[in-house]
Amino acid sequence: MKALRIVGWVVLAVVGLLAVAVGALFALFDGDKIKAEISRTVLEQKQRTLVIAGKPQLSVWPDVGIQLDGVTLSERGSSTEFAALQSARVSVAVMPLLSKQVQVRALDVTGLKATLIKRKDGSLNIADLLGDPSAQPAPANAPAQPAEPLKIDVAAIRIADAQLTWRDEQAGSTTNINNLSLSTGHLQADTGAKTANIEKLSLAIKGQAGADGFSLALDAPKLALSPARSSGEAVTLSAGVQGSGRSAMLKLVLSGVEGNADAIRISKLTGSLDLAHPDMPMKQLSLPLNGSLQVNLAQQSAALALATKFDESNIATKLNVARFAPLSLGFDLDIDQLNVDKYLPPKPAGEAPAKEAAGKEAPINLAALKGPTVQGNIRIGSLQVAKLKLAQINAKLALAGGKLDVAPLSMKLYEGSTSGSVSVNASGNQMALRQNLQGVSINPLMKDLLDKDMLEGRGNITLDVNTRGETVSAFKKALDGSAALALKDGAIKGINLAQSLRDVKAKLGQADSTQAANASQKTDFSELTASFKIANGVARNDDLSMKSPFIRLGGAGDIDVGAGQMNYLAKATMVASGEGQGGKDANQLKGLTVPVRLSGPFEALSYKIEFGAMLEDATKAKVEEKKQEIKTKVEDAVKDKAKDLFKGLLGK
Repeated sequence: MKALRIVGWVVLAVVGLLAVAVGALFALFDGDKIKAEISRTVLEQKQRTLVIAGKPQLSVWPDVGIQLDGVTLSERGSSTEFAALQSARVSVAVMPLLSKQVQVRALDVTGLKATLIKRKDGSLNIADLLGDPSAQPAPANAPAQPAEPLKIDVAAIRIADAQLTWRDEQAGSTTNINNLSLSTGHLQADTGAKTANIEKLSLAIKGQAGADGFSLALDAPKLALSPARSSGEAVTLSAGVQGSGRSAMLKLVLSGVEGNADAIRISKLTGSLDLAHPDMPMKQLSLPLNGSLQVNLAQQSAALALATKFDESNIATKLNVARFAPLSLGFDLDIDQLNVDKYLPPKPAGEAPAKEAAGKEAPINLAALKGPTVQGNIRIGSLQVAKLKLAQINAKLALAGGKLDVAPLSMKLYEGSTSGSVSVNASGNQMALRQNLQGVSINPLMKDLLDKDMLEGRGNITLDVNTRGETVSAFKKALDGSAALALKDGAIKGINLAQSLRDVKAKLGQADSTQAANASQKTDFSELTASFKIANGVARNDDLSMKSPFIRLGGAGDIDVGAGQMNYLAKATMVASGEGQGGKDANQLKGLTVPVRLSGPFEALSYKIEFGAMLEDATKAKVEEKKQEIKTKVEDAVKDKAKDLFKGLLGK
C-alpha cells in the first residue's frame, strides 16, 4: 500500500509538472508577436506582404500544433494578392519533443487559392519562392551558400478545396483548377540522400481550360524512391476532358513500377481510352490498352510499347524517345486493317474550303513539323480514308529541320500498285509528290479520290509534281511538274463520239453544236496515252492519242487545276464503220476529222462539236485533194504526150 501511495504521488507530481509546463507554454505564447515576426521576415526576405487575419492558435493535445486562419500573401513588390488560404494547421508529436526531435504529425491546408503567372518575358511570378537567384539578388560579394539538406517526416498531409489559376501571358491562355485535393499517409524524404517514401498518396484535380473541363485522379498505395532503387505497388491513374457533348477518358493501372532516381520502368500498363463525340457515327468508342513503359530522366530518353483493338482493327506501336527537348523520336506502327471513314463525321455535300471569320480561306499551318526529329515505319494491311481504299501500305518517315520525307512509299490500290515518295517542308509551305502507278483501274480511283466519273480503263500513271502556298487554293495555283498516263480497254465518259460523228452528216452546214457531258454516254477505246507539262497550276497536253477500231482521237489543250476548269480541243477521225459504233452513215465519213472542244468548270463540263472548223478543214482537204488530182492528171497527160512524141521520133 505504501508503494502504491508513492507511485500515486509520483504520477500526481508528473501531471502537475506537465500542467505547469502547459500553463507556462500558453502564458509565453504570444500570437500577435508571432504574426508580426513572420510578416516582417517575409517582407524583408521576399519583398512580399503577408497578412494573417486571425490570431495564431496553439494546441497541445493530442499533439502540439499551431493553426493560422485567414492568411494572404502578395505578389513580389506589390500589394496585388498572389495567394490566400482559409486555414492551415501543423502538428507535431509530443513525446519526441522530450528527446529534442521534431516529428510533424500532420499538415492540414484548407481553402488554398493561388495565381501562377508566366509573364511575356518568360519569367514566373513565383521564381523568388522557388529560390531563383535572378529573382532575389544576393548581397554584394556574398559567397554562394550550398542548400541545406532537408529532412521531412510527416505522418499525414491533407490539402482540401484548393483553387489554382495558371495564366500564360505569352500564349494568352488561362487554365483554372477549381478543386484540388491531396492526401498522403506517412511521408519521409531526405533531399540530401535523395530518398522518399510515400504511403497512401491520393491526388484529385478538377478544372477548366477554355471551354473544356478536365479531371485527373492518381492513387498510389506505396512508393519508395531512392538513387539506387525505386519501387511501388500498382498505381491507378485516370484523366479526362469534357466539353460540348464530347469527352475523352483515360484509365490506366501501372504495375511492376520500379527504377531509381534517374529512371523508371513500368513492366505492365493496362487500361482503356473512352471517346465520345456527337459527330462520330457511332457516338462512342472504347479502346483497350496494353503495354509497357521505360523512362530515363538522366539520359532524357523513353521507350513505350502499346497495343489496342477496336472493332475489327488491331494496332500495335513502339515508340523510342532519344531526346525529350527538342524531341527526337523513333517509332514502328503496325495496323492490320483500319476504316478511318467509319469514325469520322460525314462530309457535307458540296462543302467549300474552310473559311476564317473574315471570309478568307483558312491557311495551311505546318508549324508542327518544326522542332522535332522523327523517324519511323508504318505498315497497314488495309486502309480506307476519304473513300480511298488502299492495301499493303509500307512507308518510311523521316522528319528533321521542319521537312518531312515519306520515302519509300508503296501500296496496292484499285487492282494495281504504286510506289514513290512524298515530301512536305514547313519552310515556305512546300510539297512534292512522286508516284508511279502500275495496272491501276482509273474509274473507281477517280470516283473515290475526286468524285469524278470521267474516264474508264486500266493502266499506268506517273506523277512528278511540286507546289507551295499558304492555302489549298494557292497549292493548286502553284502546281508544277509533269504527269503521264497510258490506259487500255477503257472509255471517255460524257460523250459518244461515234454517235456524234454519225449525226454529223445531218448537221453539216449548221451552227456549232454544244452539249453537256452525259454520264450515260461514252466513247470506247483500246488505247489512250497522254503526257502533261504542268506550270502555275495549268497542265498542258499536246500529244493525246486514243485508238479504237472505229475512231482515232488526238488533241491538245489546258487543264487549269488552280481555276478548276479546262479548255481542250480533241480531233476525232472515223477510220472504219460498224453497226455498233456508227452504222452505214458513218462509213461515208471515213477519214473526216471532227473537232470536239471540251470546256468549262470541272463540275459542269460541256462538249462542243465545231462544225465550222470541220467544214473549213474538210474544204481545205478537198481543195488539196483536187489539186493533187489535177496534178496527177497533168502529170499523166504529159507522160502520155511524151510517149507519143518518143514513138514518132522512132517512126513507130
